[in-house]
Amino acid sequence: MMLHLIAQTTVDDCVLQRIGYADVVVLIDAAVLRALCQGDRANALVALMLRARCCVLQEHLTLYGIAVHELVSGIEVIDYSGLVNLTVAHTSIQSWC
Repeated sequence: MMLHLIAQTTVDDCVLQRIGYADVVVLIDAAVLRALCQGDRANALVALMLRARCCVLQEHLTLYGIAVHELVSGIEVIDYSGLVNLTVAHTSIQSWC
């Protein structure tokens, strides 16, 4: 299992294709904009959640003025403590900046 930290404003298909089954994805920084249910990557994130756990960082949602009800259904909202727990739990971490 790998932890993927995605900070890119564009979440490209080539990045999503590298995410394996049972991996964990955390959208941070401007990438939280891609988690919007009305966003251009909503369908790709729904497909991704069939094989990986997807999270967004609460503090970054607040920074961008995004409410939880605006997110693609099924995306988990975590705080910094949750992010730290994920980094401790995963020996392999890939950052996509």
